[in-house]
Amino acid sequence: MISVIIPAYNEEATIRRCLLALSSQTVPRSSYELIVVDGNSRDRTREIAAEYADLVFIQESERVPGARNDGFARAKYDIVATTDADSIAAPDWIEQIISSFKDPRVVLAFGPVTAIEDTKKNRRYVLLFDILMGFGAATRLYYYTLGCNTIFRYKTLKQAGFYKVMDAGDDLEVATRMRKEGKVVFNSSMKVGFDFRRYEQYGFWQTIFEWYWIVLSGGVSKKFTYTKKEYKTPKSNGKIMHPELQEK
Repeated sequence: MISVIIPAYNEEATIRRCLLALSSQTVPRSSYELIVVDGNSRDRTREIAAEYADLVFIQESERVPGARNDGFARAKYDIVATTDADSIAAPDWIEQIISSFKDPRVVLAFGPVTAIEDTKKNRRYVLLFDILMGFGAATRLYYYTLGCNTIFRYKTLKQAGFYKVMDAGDDLEVATRMRKEGKVVFNSSMKVGFDFRRYEQYGFWQTIFEWYWIVLSGGVSKKFTYTKKEYKTPKSNGKIMHPELQEK
């Protein structure tokens, strides 16, 4: 049984497609729960989420890692997964999670991303992510996990201290601690569609620069922040993955 945690903030344009994908998996819906942790949105995010999720509540802790931790605290099951409110999980995502945790030694599993909007630019972004993930997993020098596609064994995550509440770098930081607790696996078949609107709106290199600045500042910076940053959903310029899930 699996608990899926979805932090959200002003995501009325994307939350429905996210939850539709999560509600239409290749395993029975009764085998997992969906928990939306809302950052006190000003739009219809909670209202839409309530149509699909088993639990929707306003977060109590700070930042996105804090929202994930709030969700873990309410989770019913031993395997806890995180994804983003603007992401689209593949139809067999939950099935792949189950497969990843058949080995009782596994404490963390993560997978690759695909581009929700299939453009040449986004394919280059995906290629970069694939290289970073693949190299880290193969060499075990680091684990380049992303919050949209990371899964934990709850008991071990609790022992490790959950996510450190920071603005950026929290995914890599928690993976560094979890690898000391047990086995980490990269499942290349466990895919999630990633929304690259942040890169479109603010620019790829600017976004990367801000991320590194925050990480090198210890995870929190007065100069840059990702906390409750709002992103526009641009008009489509390419083929959309799962068009049936898009908001009309």
